[in-house]
Amino acid sequence: MTNSWTVLAGTLICLVSCTSIALAQPACVTQNMAVPPGANTTDRAAPFFIDTTGLDFKTSPPTRDPLSANYPRATELPDGTLPPPGAEGNFIIGPTHNPAPETIAKEGVPRGTTKSFTLSSKQSTIYNPGLIRDDVAGCTNSSIMTTVTAPDDKSHMIVTTSHPGIWSRTIDVYVPAQYVRGTEAPFIVVGDGGSNAYKDLATTLDNLIAQRRVPPMIAIQIGNGGQDAQGSQRGREYDAVSGAYAQFVEREVLPLVEANADVKLTKDPDGRATMGLSSSGVAAFTMAWFYPDLYHRVLAFSPTMVNQQWPHDPSLRGGAWEYHSAWTGPAGPNLISKAGVLTPAEPPGVPLIAAAPVKPIRFWFFGGDQDLFYPNPTIPDGMHDWTLSNALTAKVLAERGYHYQFLFVRNAEHVDRPTIAQTLPSALEWVWKGYPIP
Repeated sequence: MTNSWTVLAGTLICLVSCTSIALAQPACVTQNMAVPPGANTTDRAAPFFIDTTGLDFKTSPPTRDPLSANYPRATELPDGTLPPPGAEGNFIIGPTHNPAPETIAKEGVPRGTTKSFTLSSKQSTIYNPGLIRDDVAGCTNSSIMTTVTAPDDKSHMIVTTSHPGIWSRTIDVYVPAQYVRGTEAPFIVVGDGGSNAYKDLATTLDNLIAQRRVPPMIAIQIGNGGQDAQGSQRGREYDAVSGAYAQFVEREVLPLVEANADVKLTKDPDGRATMGLSSSGVAAFTMAWFYPDLYHRVLAFSPTMVNQQWPHDPSLRGGAWEYHSAWTGPAGPNLISKAGVLTPAEPPGVPLIAAAPVKPIRFWFFGGDQDLFYPNPTIPDGMHDWTLSNALTAKVLAERGYHYQFLFVRNAEHVDRPTIAQTLPSALEWVWKGYPIP
Protein backbone atom coordinates (compact mmCIF):
# COMPACT_ATOMS: atom_id res chain seq x y z
CA MET A 1 0.00 0.00 0.00
CA THR A 2 2.84 2.34 0.87
CA ASN A 3 4.42 1.66 -2.51
CA SER A 4 1.11 2.39 -4.25
CA TRP A 5 0.82 5.79 -2.55
CA THR A 6 4.42 6.54 -3.44
CA VAL A 7 3.79 5.78 -7.09
CA LEU A 8 0.57 7.86 -7.07
CA ALA A 9 2.26 10.82 -5.39
CA GLY A 10 5.13 10.65 -7.85
CA THR A 11 2.70 10.51 -10.75
CA LEU A 12 0.82 13.61 -9.51
CA ILE A 13 4.05 15.53 -8.96
CA CYS A 14 5.23 14.58 -12.43
CA LEU A 15 1.85 15.56 -13.91
CA VAL A 16 2.06 19.06 -12.45
CA SER A 17 5.74 19.65 -13.17
CA CYS A 18 5.72 18.05 -16.64
CA THR A 19 2.63 20.05 -17.61
CA SER A 20 4.38 23.26 -16.52
CA ILE A 21 7.45 22.35 -18.56
CA ALA A 22 5.34 21.47 -21.59
CA LEU A 23 3.46 24.77 -21.34
CA ALA A 24 6.77 26.61 -21.10
CA GLN A 25 8.00 25.08 -24.38
CA PRO A 26 6.81 26.85 -27.54
CA ALA A 27 4.68 24.72 -29.83
CA CYS A 28 6.44 23.38 -32.90
CA VAL A 29 4.66 25.32 -35.66
CA THR A 30 4.83 23.44 -38.94
CA GLN A 31 4.27 24.71 -42.44
CA ASN A 32 0.95 26.47 -42.92
CA MET A 33 0.06 25.68 -46.56
CA ALA A 34 -3.14 27.71 -46.31
CA VAL A 35 -4.15 31.35 -46.48
CA PRO A 36 -2.34 33.00 -43.55
CA PRO A 37 -4.39 34.65 -40.80
CA GLY A 38 -5.27 38.26 -41.58
CA ALA A 39 -4.43 37.98 -45.28
CA ASN A 40 -6.14 40.10 -47.92
CA THR A 41 -7.95 37.75 -50.29
CA THR A 42 -10.87 39.99 -51.25
CA ASP A 43 -9.61 43.41 -52.38
CA ARG A 44 -7.36 43.12 -55.43
CA ALA A 45 -6.60 46.85 -55.34
CA ALA A 46 -5.46 46.84 -51.72
CA PRO A 47 -1.90 46.01 -50.58
CA PHE A 48 -0.64 42.44 -50.20
CA PHE A 49 -3.50 40.81 -52.10
CA ILE A 50 -3.42 36.97 -52.26
CA ASP A 51 -5.23 35.59 -55.31
CA THR A 52 -6.83 32.19 -54.63
CA THR A 53 -8.37 31.79 -58.09
CA GLY A 54 -8.15 28.20 -59.33
CA LEU A 55 -6.98 26.74 -55.99
CA ASP A 56 -8.49 23.59 -54.49
CA PHE A 57 -8.02 23.77 -50.70
CA LYS A 58 -9.11 20.18 -50.10
CA THR A 59 -5.40 19.31 -50.33
CA SER A 60 -2.45 20.82 -48.44
CA PRO A 61 -0.79 22.51 -50.22
CA PRO A 62 -3.81 23.39 -52.33
CA THR A 63 -3.93 21.90 -55.82
CA ARG A 64 -3.76 24.44 -58.63
CA ASP A 65 -5.71 24.23 -61.87
CA PRO A 66 -3.20 24.62 -64.74
CA LEU A 67 -5.94 26.14 -66.86
CA SER A 68 -6.49 28.99 -64.40
CA ALA A 69 -6.60 32.46 -65.90
CA ASN A 70 -3.66 33.37 -63.63
CA TYR A 71 -1.28 31.15 -65.60
CA PRO A 72 0.00 31.53 -69.16
CA ARG A 73 -1.52 29.32 -71.82
CA ALA A 74 0.25 25.99 -72.12
CA THR A 75 0.20 22.92 -74.35
CA GLU A 76 -1.16 19.92 -72.46
CA LEU A 77 0.71 16.73 -73.35
CA PRO A 78 -0.53 13.14 -73.14
CA ASP A 79 0.16 11.57 -69.76
CA GLY A 80 3.68 10.17 -69.48
CA THR A 81 5.10 12.24 -72.34
CA LEU A 82 7.45 15.22 -72.41
CA PRO A 83 7.85 18.09 -74.88
CA PRO A 84 9.72 17.33 -78.12
CA PRO A 85 13.50 17.91 -77.94
CA GLY A 86 14.31 21.60 -78.12
CA ALA A 87 10.68 22.76 -77.80
CA GLU A 88 10.19 26.15 -76.13
CA GLY A 89 7.33 27.69 -74.19
CA ASN A 90 4.80 26.34 -71.67
CA PHE A 91 3.69 22.73 -71.29
CA ILE A 92 1.48 20.70 -68.91
CA ILE A 93 2.64 17.18 -68.05
CA GLY A 94 1.49 14.39 -65.73
CA PRO A 95 -0.12 13.04 -63.65
CA THR A 96 2.15 9.96 -64.10
CA HIS A 97 5.89 10.37 -63.52
CA ASN A 98 8.01 7.34 -64.31
CA PRO A 99 11.82 7.61 -64.19
CA ALA A 100 13.50 8.17 -67.54
CA PRO A 101 15.57 5.21 -68.80
CA GLU A 102 18.69 7.43 -68.86
CA THR A 103 18.63 7.59 -65.05
CA ILE A 104 19.46 3.86 -64.85
CA ALA A 105 23.06 2.60 -65.19
CA LYS A 106 23.69 0.66 -68.41
CA GLU A 107 26.24 -2.03 -69.13
CA GLY A 108 29.17 -0.86 -71.25
CA VAL A 109 28.65 2.87 -70.67
CA PRO A 110 31.85 4.58 -69.44
CA ARG A 111 31.37 5.85 -65.91
CA GLY A 112 32.71 9.09 -64.56
CA THR A 113 34.40 9.50 -61.20
CA THR A 114 33.50 11.74 -58.29
CA LYS A 115 36.01 13.53 -56.07
CA SER A 116 34.95 15.28 -52.88
CA PHE A 117 36.41 17.88 -50.56
CA THR A 118 35.16 20.17 -47.81
CA LEU A 119 35.13 23.94 -47.49
CA SER A 120 34.54 25.90 -44.28
CA SER A 121 33.65 29.50 -43.53
CA LYS A 122 37.18 29.97 -42.19
CA GLN A 123 38.41 29.58 -45.79
CA SER A 124 35.89 32.09 -47.17
CA THR A 125 36.05 35.83 -47.56
CA ILE A 126 32.56 36.44 -48.91
CA TYR A 127 30.67 34.31 -46.37
CA ASN A 128 32.86 34.60 -43.28
CA PRO A 129 31.49 34.57 -40.67
CA GLY A 130 28.56 32.38 -41.50
CA LEU A 131 25.01 32.84 -40.31
CA ILE A 132 23.22 30.62 -37.79
CA ARG A 133 19.62 30.94 -36.64
CA ASP A 134 18.59 29.64 -33.23
CA ASP A 135 15.57 27.33 -33.65
CA VAL A 136 13.97 25.02 -31.11
CA ALA A 137 15.74 21.64 -31.23
CA GLY A 138 13.91 19.26 -33.54
CA CYS A 139 11.60 22.02 -34.77
CA THR A 140 12.79 23.17 -38.18
CA ASN A 141 12.34 26.89 -38.91
CA SER A 142 10.64 27.36 -35.52
CA SER A 143 11.88 30.90 -34.93
CA ILE A 144 10.55 32.21 -38.25
CA MET A 145 7.29 30.30 -37.94
CA THR A 146 6.38 32.28 -34.83
CA THR A 147 7.89 35.69 -35.57
CA VAL A 148 6.22 38.90 -36.77
CA THR A 149 6.50 41.32 -39.65
CA ALA A 150 7.29 45.02 -39.48
CA PRO A 151 4.41 47.41 -38.73
CA ASP A 152 2.42 48.18 -41.89
CA ASP A 153 4.67 45.93 -44.02
CA LYS A 154 3.57 42.30 -44.24
CA SER A 155 6.52 41.55 -46.55
CA HIS A 156 9.22 42.45 -44.01
CA MET A 157 9.87 39.58 -41.61
CA ILE A 158 11.61 40.43 -38.32
CA VAL A 159 14.20 37.76 -37.45
CA THR A 160 16.01 38.24 -34.14
CA THR A 161 17.44 34.75 -33.65
CA SER A 162 20.29 34.87 -36.20
CA HIS A 163 23.92 35.43 -35.29
CA PRO A 164 27.42 34.82 -36.71
CA GLY A 165 28.59 31.21 -36.82
CA ILE A 166 30.70 28.67 -38.66
CA TRP A 167 29.60 26.57 -41.62
CA SER A 168 31.22 23.63 -43.37
CA ARG A 169 30.08 22.14 -46.67
CA THR A 170 30.96 19.26 -48.97
CA ILE A 171 31.73 19.80 -52.65
CA ASP A 172 31.39 16.79 -54.98
CA VAL A 173 32.99 16.99 -58.43
CA TYR A 174 31.85 14.58 -61.14
CA VAL A 175 34.44 14.12 -63.89
CA PRO A 176 33.26 12.22 -66.99
CA ALA A 177 35.27 9.30 -68.29
CA GLN A 178 35.73 11.19 -71.57
CA TYR A 179 37.48 14.17 -69.96
CA VAL A 180 40.97 14.77 -71.40
CA ARG A 181 43.36 15.97 -68.71
CA GLY A 182 44.71 19.45 -69.28
CA THR A 183 41.87 20.59 -71.53
CA GLU A 184 39.19 23.09 -70.61
CA ALA A 185 35.79 21.50 -70.03
CA PRO A 186 32.23 22.82 -69.88
CA PHE A 187 30.63 22.46 -66.48
CA ILE A 188 27.43 22.79 -64.46
CA VAL A 189 27.28 24.27 -60.94
CA VAL A 190 24.68 22.48 -58.81
CA GLY A 191 23.25 24.16 -55.70
CA ASP A 192 22.09 22.19 -52.64
CA GLY A 193 24.75 19.61 -53.46
CA GLY A 194 24.23 16.21 -51.88
CA SER A 195 20.43 16.40 -52.10
CA ASN A 196 18.63 13.12 -52.77
CA ALA A 197 17.09 14.89 -55.76
CA TYR A 198 20.44 14.50 -57.54
CA LYS A 199 20.97 10.80 -56.81
CA ASP A 200 20.63 9.99 -60.53
CA LEU A 201 22.76 12.87 -61.82
CA ALA A 202 26.06 11.01 -62.35
CA THR A 203 24.37 8.05 -64.04
CA THR A 204 22.28 10.37 -66.21
CA LEU A 205 25.37 12.27 -67.31
CA ASP A 206 27.21 9.02 -68.04
CA ASN A 207 24.39 7.93 -70.35
CA LEU A 208 23.76 11.29 -72.03
CA ILE A 209 27.44 11.90 -72.66
CA ALA A 210 27.86 8.40 -74.13
CA GLN A 211 24.84 9.07 -76.39
CA ARG A 212 26.37 12.42 -77.41
CA ARG A 213 23.25 14.28 -76.29
CA VAL A 214 25.23 16.59 -73.99
CA PRO A 215 28.92 17.53 -74.00
CA PRO A 216 31.35 15.77 -71.61
CA MET A 217 30.92 18.16 -68.69
CA ILE A 218 32.15 18.55 -65.13
CA ALA A 219 29.31 18.60 -62.56
CA ILE A 220 30.05 20.52 -59.35
CA GLN A 221 27.65 19.87 -56.49
CA ILE A 222 28.08 22.54 -53.80
CA GLY A 223 26.50 21.90 -50.41
CA ASN A 224 24.55 24.78 -48.89
CA GLY A 225 25.63 26.68 -45.79
CA GLY A 226 22.92 25.26 -43.54
CA GLN A 227 19.31 25.68 -42.36
CA ASP A 228 16.65 27.30 -44.53
CA ALA A 229 14.85 30.54 -45.40
CA GLN A 230 15.07 33.92 -43.66
CA GLY A 231 17.91 34.34 -41.20
CA SER A 232 19.79 31.20 -42.31
CA GLN A 233 23.07 30.81 -44.18
CA ARG A 234 21.32 28.90 -46.97
CA GLY A 235 18.77 31.66 -47.33
CA ARG A 236 21.48 34.31 -47.25
CA GLU A 237 23.26 32.57 -50.13
CA TYR A 238 20.36 31.53 -52.33
CA ASP A 239 17.46 33.95 -51.78
CA ALA A 240 19.47 37.17 -52.05
CA VAL A 241 18.86 38.96 -55.34
CA SER A 242 22.50 39.93 -55.85
CA GLY A 243 25.73 38.70 -57.40
CA ALA A 244 27.30 37.63 -54.09
CA TYR A 245 26.76 33.87 -54.46
CA ALA A 246 28.05 33.86 -58.04
CA GLN A 247 31.19 35.61 -56.81
CA PHE A 248 31.55 33.07 -54.00
CA VAL A 249 31.45 30.28 -56.57
CA GLU A 250 33.76 32.05 -59.03
CA ARG A 251 36.41 33.28 -56.63
CA GLU A 252 36.36 30.68 -53.85
CA VAL A 253 34.89 27.40 -55.12
CA LEU A 254 35.98 26.96 -58.74
CA PRO A 255 39.72 27.39 -58.07
CA LEU A 256 39.47 24.66 -55.42
CA VAL A 257 37.56 22.43 -57.85
CA GLU A 258 40.35 22.73 -60.42
CA ALA A 259 43.02 22.02 -57.81
CA ASN A 260 41.28 19.13 -56.02
CA ALA A 261 39.80 17.36 -59.06
CA ASP A 262 42.70 18.05 -61.46
CA VAL A 263 40.47 19.64 -64.10
CA LYS A 264 40.37 22.87 -66.08
CA LEU A 265 37.08 24.72 -66.34
CA THR A 266 36.06 26.76 -69.35
CA LYS A 267 35.77 30.55 -69.16
CA ASP A 268 33.24 30.55 -72.02
CA PRO A 269 29.81 31.48 -70.56
CA ASP A 270 28.14 29.33 -73.21
CA GLY A 271 29.90 26.32 -71.69
CA ARG A 272 28.81 27.13 -68.14
CA ALA A 273 25.47 26.10 -66.63
CA THR A 274 23.80 26.42 -63.24
CA MET A 275 21.25 24.13 -61.62
CA GLY A 276 19.31 24.11 -58.37
CA LEU A 277 16.15 23.23 -56.53
CA SER A 278 13.82 25.47 -54.54
CA SER A 279 15.95 28.36 -53.21
CA SER A 280 19.07 27.09 -54.97
CA GLY A 281 16.92 27.05 -58.11
CA VAL A 282 16.34 30.78 -57.95
CA ALA A 283 20.03 31.16 -57.05
CA ALA A 284 20.89 29.34 -60.28
CA PHE A 285 18.87 31.93 -62.20
CA THR A 286 20.34 34.80 -60.16
CA MET A 287 23.88 33.70 -61.00
CA ALA A 288 23.16 34.01 -64.72
CA TRP A 289 21.07 37.16 -64.29
CA PHE A 290 23.81 39.15 -62.58
CA TYR A 291 26.66 37.55 -64.51
CA PRO A 292 25.56 36.67 -68.06
CA ASP A 293 29.24 36.98 -68.93
CA LEU A 294 29.80 33.88 -66.77
CA TYR A 295 26.67 31.72 -67.26
CA HIS A 296 24.19 31.27 -70.11
CA ARG A 297 22.36 28.05 -69.18
CA VAL A 298 20.03 27.52 -66.20
CA LEU A 299 18.02 24.53 -64.94
CA ALA A 300 15.75 24.74 -61.88
CA PHE A 301 13.26 22.53 -60.05
CA SER A 302 10.50 24.51 -58.23
CA PRO A 303 12.59 27.70 -58.10
CA THR A 304 11.76 30.04 -55.21
CA MET A 305 10.78 33.09 -57.27
CA VAL A 306 9.08 34.56 -54.18
CA ASN A 307 9.83 37.11 -51.48
CA GLN A 308 12.30 35.25 -49.28
CA GLN A 309 15.27 37.62 -49.40
CA TRP A 310 16.69 38.48 -45.97
CA PRO A 311 17.73 40.88 -44.60
CA HIS A 312 14.94 43.02 -46.01
CA ASP A 313 16.21 45.22 -48.85
CA PRO A 314 14.29 48.52 -49.08
CA SER A 315 15.40 48.95 -52.69
CA LEU A 316 13.99 45.53 -53.69
CA ARG A 317 11.29 44.87 -51.12
CA GLY A 318 9.81 41.87 -52.92
CA GLY A 319 13.05 39.93 -53.26
CA ALA A 320 12.95 37.38 -56.10
CA TRP A 321 9.22 38.04 -56.60
CA GLU A 322 10.33 41.22 -58.36
CA TYR A 323 11.98 39.24 -61.15
CA HIS A 324 8.50 38.79 -62.65
CA SER A 325 6.05 41.05 -60.76
CA ALA A 326 5.80 44.32 -58.87
CA TRP A 327 6.02 44.49 -55.10
CA THR A 328 2.53 43.94 -53.68
CA GLY A 329 2.74 46.48 -50.86
CA PRO A 330 1.36 50.03 -50.72
CA ALA A 331 2.81 52.70 -52.96
CA GLY A 332 5.53 54.70 -51.27
CA PRO A 333 9.03 56.07 -51.68
CA ASN A 334 11.69 53.71 -52.94
CA LEU A 335 14.75 53.69 -50.70
CA ILE A 336 18.39 52.84 -51.21
CA SER A 337 21.22 52.62 -48.73
CA LYS A 338 24.02 55.18 -49.10
CA ALA A 339 26.83 55.00 -46.56
CA GLY A 340 24.49 53.07 -44.27
CA VAL A 341 21.72 55.68 -44.47
CA LEU A 342 18.37 55.04 -46.16
CA THR A 343 17.90 57.64 -48.87
CA PRO A 344 14.91 58.28 -51.18
CA ALA A 345 15.54 57.01 -54.71
CA GLU A 346 13.66 56.88 -57.98
CA PRO A 347 10.18 55.31 -57.77
CA PRO A 348 10.09 51.51 -58.17
CA GLY A 349 10.25 50.47 -61.79
CA VAL A 350 8.74 47.54 -63.60
CA PRO A 351 9.86 44.03 -62.63
CA LEU A 352 13.51 43.14 -63.25
CA ILE A 353 13.09 40.82 -66.26
CA ALA A 354 10.70 43.22 -67.97
CA ALA A 355 12.88 46.26 -67.25
CA ALA A 356 16.25 44.94 -68.41
CA PRO A 357 17.54 44.30 -71.92
CA VAL A 358 17.17 40.65 -72.89
CA LYS A 359 20.09 38.61 -71.54
CA PRO A 360 21.61 35.52 -73.19
CA ILE A 361 20.00 33.12 -70.70
CA ARG A 362 18.50 29.76 -71.66
CA PHE A 363 16.17 28.65 -68.83
CA TRP A 364 14.44 25.31 -68.14
CA PHE A 365 12.23 24.94 -65.04
CA PHE A 366 9.17 23.23 -63.62
CA GLY A 367 6.58 23.87 -60.92
CA GLY A 368 4.15 21.39 -59.38
CA ASP A 369 0.39 21.78 -59.08
CA GLN A 370 0.84 21.14 -55.33
CA ASP A 371 3.94 23.26 -54.87
CA LEU A 372 4.39 25.44 -51.80
CA PHE A 373 1.65 27.91 -50.84
CA TYR A 374 2.34 30.32 -47.95
CA PRO A 375 4.24 27.74 -45.85
CA ASN A 376 4.98 30.39 -43.22
CA PRO A 377 1.79 31.67 -41.52
CA THR A 378 3.48 34.86 -40.30
CA ILE A 379 4.05 36.55 -43.67
CA PRO A 380 0.74 37.13 -45.56
CA ASP A 381 2.41 39.35 -48.17
CA GLY A 382 0.89 38.24 -51.49
CA MET A 383 4.30 36.98 -52.67
CA HIS A 384 4.59 33.38 -51.41
CA ASP A 385 2.76 31.21 -53.93
CA TRP A 386 5.48 29.12 -55.62
CA THR A 387 3.34 27.82 -58.48
CA LEU A 388 2.03 31.26 -59.33
CA SER A 389 5.52 32.75 -59.15
CA ASN A 390 6.86 30.17 -61.62
CA ALA A 391 3.95 30.72 -64.00
CA LEU A 392 4.41 34.50 -63.87
CA THR A 393 8.12 34.05 -64.56
CA ALA A 394 7.26 32.02 -67.65
CA LYS A 395 4.83 34.73 -68.75
CA VAL A 396 7.36 37.55 -68.57
CA LEU A 397 10.09 35.43 -70.18
CA ALA A 398 7.75 34.84 -73.12
CA GLU A 399 6.90 38.53 -73.37
CA ARG A 400 10.60 39.43 -73.50
CA GLY A 401 11.50 36.74 -76.05
CA TYR A 402 13.70 34.51 -73.89
CA HIS A 403 14.57 30.93 -74.80
CA TYR A 404 12.87 28.92 -72.07
CA GLN A 405 10.83 25.80 -71.35
CA PHE A 406 8.43 25.71 -68.40
CA LEU A 407 6.59 22.59 -67.28
CA PHE A 408 3.44 22.88 -65.17
CA VAL A 409 3.38 19.44 -63.55
CA ARG A 410 0.18 17.67 -62.48
CA ASN A 411 0.38 15.47 -59.38
CA ALA A 412 3.63 17.06 -58.21
CA GLU A 413 4.73 18.62 -54.94
CA HIS A 414 7.62 20.96 -54.18
CA VAL A 415 10.85 19.72 -55.80
CA ASP A 416 8.93 16.60 -56.77
CA ARG A 417 11.37 13.65 -56.86
CA PRO A 418 9.41 11.48 -59.34
CA THR A 419 9.17 14.45 -61.71
CA ILE A 420 12.91 15.09 -61.45
CA ALA A 421 13.62 11.44 -62.33
CA GLN A 422 11.23 11.76 -65.27
CA THR A 423 12.57 15.06 -66.65
CA LEU A 424 16.26 15.34 -65.69
CA PRO A 425 17.71 13.78 -68.89
CA SER A 426 15.51 15.80 -71.27
CA ALA A 427 16.07 18.97 -69.21
CA LEU A 428 19.85 18.62 -69.39
CA GLU A 429 19.67 17.96 -73.12
CA TRP A 430 17.43 20.99 -73.62
CA VAL A 431 19.65 23.30 -71.55
CA TRP A 432 22.77 22.30 -73.49
CA LYS A 433 21.18 22.61 -76.92
CA GLY A 434 23.49 24.34 -79.37
CA TYR A 435 26.71 23.61 -77.52
CA PRO A 436 29.23 21.67 -79.66
CA ILE A 437 29.65 18.00 -78.78
CA PRO A 438 33.01 16.48 -79.81
